[in-house]
Amino acid sequence: MDTLIEALKQMRARIDELMERLNIDAKAERMEQLQAQAGDNDFWSNPEAAQKAMQEISRLKEEVEHWQRVSSRIDDALELATMGDADLQDELTTEVEALRGLVERVALQAMLSGPYDSEDAILAIHAGAGGTDSQDWAQILERMYVRWAEENNHKIELIERMEGEEAGIKSVTMSIKGDFAYGYLQSEQGVHRLVRLSPFDSASRRHTSFAKVELWPDIQGQIDIEINEKDLRIDTYRSSGAGGQNVQKNDTAVRLTHIPTGTVVQCQNQRSQTQNRERALQILKARLFEMERKKQEAKLAQLKGENVDAGWGNQIRSYVLHPYHMVKDHRTGHEVGNTQAVLDGRLNDFMESYLRMMVSGGLQEPPAAVEMP
Repeated sequence: MDTLIEALKQMRARIDELMERLNIDAKAERMEQLQAQAGDNDFWSNPEAAQKAMQEISRLKEEVEHWQRVSSRIDDALELATMGDADLQDELTTEVEALRGLVERVALQAMLSGPYDSEDAILAIHAGAGGTDSQDWAQILERMYVRWAEENNHKIELIERMEGEEAGIKSVTMSIKGDFAYGYLQSEQGVHRLVRLSPFDSASRRHTSFAKVELWPDIQGQIDIEINEKDLRIDTYRSSGAGGQNVQKNDTAVRLTHIPTGTVVQCQNQRSQTQNRERALQILKARLFEMERKKQEAKLAQLKGENVDAGWGNQIRSYVLHPYHMVKDHRTGHEVGNTQAVLDGRLNDFMESYLRMMVSGGLQEPPAAVEMP
């Protein structure tokens, strides 16, 4: 019984530390203040502000009660264990094992405590220099992230896809919808490098290919950014399917260019030009929002005297298929030899290693833009 008590005390201390780091007490106070305001007679006199307050109450209530339930469950088990009743030992042993798994899960969630970590994500993949090999590599990465999403019960919405001339893709943009999609996928931003015997080289020589992954939180309707129509160039074209054939007779696909920043967003998956334009505008706002956020973080880091350059070279991760098999993340040092499992979507170990390093302060957040070789 003493072993169980000691294990529960360690869990109690860990949960207390995590709750303190996440300011759960302060969030509970904030929730109570907002709930009190919601009871005022003039609360709904400003419907937009009231709606935002209700959304904040809901979000805070879910988070606070989640941590309180975990804390209470540990306290209940500890109270029973300290009673010293031998008849309860088997039941408590089972509960302690269950609590170990629960504490590990909430500890991981604590690493995903950024303002947008719980949101859906917009992920884009762009083939780098290297022609057909890089375009094929971009398509392999697309399949890898689709498999990861499926394994983690996330949904995929294809936004835009540009086929390669011979094989693969030039680019793809998709929304990945699910709990903490953005929080997990933030580890994937940057240049991914593939080393293999090229299937497109008649001499079967070894080739190195590059593809860039970009990521933004898909926070539809929550971004307070005004875009002047004069700053937009809007082009329409026909949506294309595999092999480049047109799948729409009308020009339903939309390309938005934000002239001041040169940011280009394309959307072709919706049924009408109006829907594609609306979705493209949402994505453009998300990209501009993320650019501004990165800029502010870089300025703050400079004021603190921190090094904001990624400093890890161009590639964040290498996938070597010849002359040996290895996938290695150059930021965390995490590596595995089962390359096929990784390419089949087994990415959680890489993502969690990245998150742990971020939390420990041993890693800078990825830059907003990374140049490919």
